[in-house]
Amino acid sequence: MKITERQEKILNTIVKEYIDSAWPISSQLLEKKHNLGISPATIRIEMQKLTETGLLCQPHTSAGRVPTDKGYRFYVDNLLEKQLENLEIGDWFENEIEGVIKFNQPPERQRKGKKRIYPLRPPERSDGWRRMNILRLVTKNLALASSALALSYLPEEGILWKEGWEEILREPEVEEKNFISNFTKLLENFEKNIEDLKINSGVKIYIGRENPFPKAKDFSIICSRCYFPTEKEAVVSLLGPKRMNYDRNIGLINSLAKALAEAFN
Repeated sequence: MKITERQEKILNTIVKEYIDSAWPISSQLLEKKHNLGISPATIRIEMQKLTETGLLCQPHTSAGRVPTDKGYRFYVDNLLEKQLENLEIGDWFENEIEGVIKFNQPPERQRKGKKRIYPLRPPERSDGWRRMNILRLVTKNLALASSALALSYLPEEGILWKEGWEEILREPEVEEKNFISNFTKLLENFEKNIEDLKINSGVKIYIGRENPFPKAKDFSIICSRCYFPTEKEAVVSLLGPKRMNYDRNIGLINSLAKALAEAFN
């Protein structure tokens, strides 16, 4: 879809504002808060054009605008056109993950010069135990950093770990009718059908009605395939309201995949 550079700037600003506030965005707010370099009347005209193209909608006659599935998709596709390195969260998250991995490495991989460093844990702990511990801690860190429900799955072993229900319950959408029941249904369907989604090493994103599950129009899923100890494949996913922070959460998934790849390759 082709829109003007000015319309794209307005759309991106509305998406970011709505993600932050969860309130419909008015032309007055854009004019007061953001230096768009155009008059309030022009902002209103451009917002109307974006509504007519299906990128924005007006939930109530007197309300501002919110992004549609199509608007979110336009925004996310522009994010993904950037190099993946530009969508990484930064050193702080990678350092967290690297710390988890380092503590759970087997003794033979923890060396400093000629001295072998033995961790304070029973020697009988296996690769399977380390893998599970990394899976658990990585998933918990991902949920805390993303404010979404994080889910990690080891298909070869049929092991699934999820964290972050408390993050979901903090979202304002919880007050909406059927939000919890529909989200629970989405999670159940995702867990049952995760192997059928053909998730590869790139980032796969389902937004709203793109989800291949019923009653999932209010939610989004970000997922990717990565590698855990002994080169075991894993699928790491974030599930949450459609109003999730895509910049941050895509960056978290990319940073996690990078940290795991560097640790185990």
